[in-house]
Amino acid sequence: MELILKKTVDTLGEEGDIVKVKPGYGRNYLIPKKIAVIANKANLALLEQEKAVIEARKEKQRQEAEELSKKISGTSITIEHRVGEEDKLFGSVTTADIAEKLAELDIQINKKNILLVEPIKTLGEVVVPIKVGYQTTSEITVNVVPLETE
Repeated sequence: MELILKKTVDTLGEEGDIVKVKPGYGRNYLIPKKIAVIANKANLALLEQEKAVIEARKEKQRQEAEELSKKISGTSITIEHRVGEEDKLFGSVTTADIAEKLAELDIQINKKNILLVEPIKTLGEVVVPIKVGYQTTSEITVNVVPLETE
């Protein structure tokens, strides 16, 4: 089944791309959620008319992603967390903790865009990739230190 994407989908492509998908995926997910439309003559004609607008929007999104990437690349944050015996963390450092710490630095990142494979459960430095745009990632350093209690 051939579809025209109306929105960018990470696993398929960018807005305006013509993609081939399995019929069930297209019919049951992409079309009802208005993420894509069937690639027929009428929709292809509309796509040709809107190509310039779509390209301008894509370019703006790319520029925003590059600016954000430059802003956060090389950023280092320190997160204090309670520790027990043998420096084991009580709980773990999650994407929400990282997003909250970045927000304190005026960097607004959705926690879903922080590509942490599993929560951080040890002290020390960890390099964490962050998705800033379509197929664009940047890395930050997260330093987990023990919480100083008095």
